[in-house]
Amino acid sequence: MRAQDSATTPSSIAVAEPATTPRTASATTPNAASTANTARTASRSSARDATGSASASRPTAPGPSAGRGGTVLAGLGVVAFSLTFPGTAWGLESFGPWSLVALRSVLAALIAGAMLLAGRVPPPERRHWAGLAVVGGGVVVGFPLLTTLALQTSTTSHAAVVVGLLPLTTAALGALRTGERPSRTFWVAALAGAAVVIAFTVQQSGGALASGDLYLFGALLVCAAGYTEGGRLAREMPGWQVVGWALVLCLPLAVAGSLVALPLEPVHLNAHGVIGLVWVAAGSTFLGLYVWYRGMAAIGVARASQLQLAQPLLTLVWSFLLLGEEISAAAPVAAVAVLVCIAATQRAGRRAGRESRTVRS
Repeated sequence: MRAQDSATTPSSIAVAEPATTPRTASATTPNAASTANTARTASRSSARDATGSASASRPTAPGPSAGRGGTVLAGLGVVAFSLTFPGTAWGLESFGPWSLVALRSVLAALIAGAMLLAGRVPPPERRHWAGLAVVGGGVVVGFPLLTTLALQTSTTSHAAVVVGLLPLTTAALGALRTGERPSRTFWVAALAGAAVVIAFTVQQSGGALASGDLYLFGALLVCAAGYTEGGRLAREMPGWQVVGWALVLCLPLAVAGSLVALPLEPVHLNAHGVIGLVWVAAGSTFLGLYVWYRGMAAIGVARASQLQLAQPLLTLVWSFLLLGEEISAAAPVAAVAVLVCIAATQRAGRRAGRESRTVRS
C-alpha cells in the first residue's frame, strides 16, 4: 500500500502541474490585452488632443451669421456715435467744455463699474492693462475732450464731416496693429469714401479749414488708436468689459477733472444740457462703445471702421432735426456716394472672409 501511495503521488503531481500552467497563462493573457488596449486608447486620445489644440491655436474666420450679426452691432454703434456731436452741443448749453468731458467720463465709469460689480467680473490680466490704457486715453478722454473743444468754434455738421476721415485712419492703424490685410478693392473703396468726405468738408467750409480743425485732426488719431486697440482686446474678452475697465481706469482722472473744472466754469442747468450730458455718458460712451467693440471683434477692425463713413451724414441729419442747422444741397449726393463706398468695403470684406474660411477648411 505504501508503494502504491508513493506511486500515485507523483502522478497526481504530474497531472496537477500541466493543469496549473494553462490557468496561469489564461489569467495573464487578458491583462496583456487590456494593457495593449489602454495604450491604444491613450494614443488615440493624445492624437485627438494634439489635433484639438492645433486647431484651437489657429484663428478661425467668422461664419456668415457671425458676420451679419457683427455688422448689425457695429452699425448700431455708428448710430449711437452719430448723436455724440448733437448731444455735446446740447451739453455745452449747461456746462463748460472741461466740466462736460469730466462729468461725462465720471457718469459712464459709474455705470460701467456697477455692471462689472454686478457681474462679479475679475480684473483683467496684467497683459491687457496697457491696451486698456490706450482705449481709455483715446475714446474716453482724448476724443471727447478734443471734439468738445472744437465744437466751441465749429458747427456740429462741420465737425462731423472732418471726423469722416476716422474710418480710413482706423483701417490703416488696424492693419498695422492687428495684422489684418484688407484687399486692394477694400482700400480703393475706403480711399474713395475718404475723398468724398474730404471734398464735402472743403465745400462745407468754403474752401478753408476752420480753427477747430486742429482739435478734430488730433481727435482722429487718438480715437483711431483707441478703436483699434479696443477691437483687438474684444477678441480676448467681452466688448462691454473692454469699455468698462477702460472707463474705470480713467475714473480717478475724471473725478479730479470734475473737482477742478466745475468751480471754474459756469453751470446753467436746463433740459437740453442734462439730456446731452446723459446721452454722451450712457449712450455714446458706454452703450455705443459696447456694441461697437462687439461688432469689431466679429467682423474685424478694418471692415467695421468703414461703416463709420455713414456717421457724418447721420450727424448732419441729427443736426438738422435737433439743432436746426442747415444742410447744403451737396449732402444727398455725398450720402449716396458714401453709401456706395460702404457697400463696396463690406462686400470686399465678406469675400475675403469666405476665401479665408475656404483656405482653412
